[in-house]
Amino acid sequence: ILEAEGYGVKLVSNAEEAIDALESQYFDMMIMDVKMPRKDGVYLLEKIREKWPLDIWPELPILVMTGYPTPETIKILKEKGSRFFIPKPFTPDELLGCVQKVLKKEQKK
Repeated sequence: ILEAEGYGVKLVSNAEEAIDALESQYFDMMIMDVKMPRKDGVYLLEKIREKWPLDIWPELPILVMTGYPTPETIKILKEKGSRFFIPKPFTPDELLGCVQKVLKKEQKK
């Protein structure tokens, strides 16, 4: 979906691969799921902010997708450093619109 719209995409399978990718290159944004193999999205957010606190890498917007967008889940994810969310299921157009909105918000900073 995103590649067809001209975005560069790096696909990883789990939290450890995501951390390795972040250590090796710069990204304009990150899209992740709360549910992942081995370690979940909350763990990944904790590790990202441990390695790159908001005062060091504040401009990394993290879009979290979740099938369980309860107020409690959203609160926990916000506390861990995510500001953007998309509930599952979503359409390709909804994902694309959300990505465009996130990147536009970040460019205004």
